[in-house]
Amino acid sequence: MALPTTMDQTQAEETLGIIQNTLKNFSWTQAAVISAMLVTCVVAIRILVGVADRALARTKMDPGIRTFLRSGLKVILWMVALCALLGYLGVPMTSMVALLSVLGLALSLAIQGILANLAGGIMILTAHPFSAGDFVEAAGVSGTVQEVGLVYTKLYTTDNKVVYVPNGEISGKTITNYNGNDTRRVELKLNLSYNADPEQVKAVLARVVGEHPLTLPTPEAVIRVNGYGGSAVEYVVRTWCATADYWDVRFDLLEQAKAALDAAGLEMTYDHLNVHMMEK
Repeated sequence: MALPTTMDQTQAEETLGIIQNTLKNFSWTQAAVISAMLVTCVVAIRILVGVADRALARTKMDPGIRTFLRSGLKVILWMVALCALLGYLGVPMTSMVALLSVLGLALSLAIQGILANLAGGIMILTAHPFSAGDFVEAAGVSGTVQEVGLVYTKLYTTDNKVVYVPNGEISGKTITNYNGNDTRRVELKLNLSYNADPEQVKAVLARVVGEHPLTLPTPEAVIRVNGYGGSAVEYVVRTWCATADYWDVRFDLLEQAKAALDAAGLEMTYDHLNVHMMEK
């Protein structure tokens, strides 16, 4: 950001002098006029913001973008109102611009973190990596997006906590949107004994997956041997379901697979060590 010139600083000092002189000669008439102007500005801003809200509500724009535009409009309108009030007091427009530039520099240095989060919010609203209602993992936090604000994104965690994550951290790190697609793949890894027949294991698991009402027939489920461990054979089960059904399908298959394997006499094993004693 460029530093203000000496001329800008001089104009700012002159503006402050004008404001001080105006305050010294301040009259009740001016106070009444300024009060009336302030009330008019408040009413006008509310009307204009209300009109903008109704116009944006008729569009298919993301709620986060609507909130951002509404906040930005209010800031701009209040800046115009401030300029109108200072103009009535006799402060020249060029001097006001110089004063605002000096104040803007000082303010920007003081709130660098807020500005970074503001820029992050603009990037989020522009790139649109998620929408309100999506379950995401961002900046080390997982939760359902409730609102994307100017500085923070509001998330509801699975245990019903409300977390406000700075937009600067979200935009600068990896974002995982679990609701980005309509379907998700469920993957399970099960360990069975070396004594279990692989074809029988796969047949039992295929039956469990096929009988579940929420699994999708396409893409076709994959059930294969995934590896050989020190005390077990690892099988992997991969099937697809609707994103909204992911956790129900995952938990159901874990429970149903164990019951079906036990019923078929197929042992699900765990890490263990066999010790053989030999006589010399």
